[in-house]
Amino acid sequence: MSIKRYGPEGKSGTGGQHLPFSSAVEAGGWLYISGQTPMTDGEVVEGGIVEQSKLAIENCLEIMHNSGYSKKDIVHMKVILTDARYFQSFNKVFKEYFGEHPPARICMVADLVVDVKVEVDLTCYKSN
Repeated sequence: MSIKRYGPEGKSGTGGQHLPFSSAVEAGGWLYISGQTPMTDGEVVEGGIVEQSKLAIENCLEIMHNSGYSKKDIVHMKVILTDARYFQSFNKVFKEYFGEHPPARICMVADLVVDVKVEVDLTCYKSN
């Protein structure tokens, strides 16, 4: 089994800080996408939980598509919210994106290293 790393050079985080991890790693048909926050070009995009959730999910989906996977390949999502009161709003956004075929999911509340309201990651699987 080979391991393929996408974006191993890392992206830039807030203030141009180098992020020293891959955007995604693929092994044996599995794709693990690193946690994504509502950032564009290394800068946090301001907004409420709905706007930030959409962008964090879109960032994951972009990495997924660039890695050759599609929404039907998503099996699990991890969600970190910074406030439990965001749960219902996040669920509405989640349903917009995944509707009839939602992946398994965990949602937790924790502080994040970046000043955002949400972080998400995806695990995908595609048989050869």
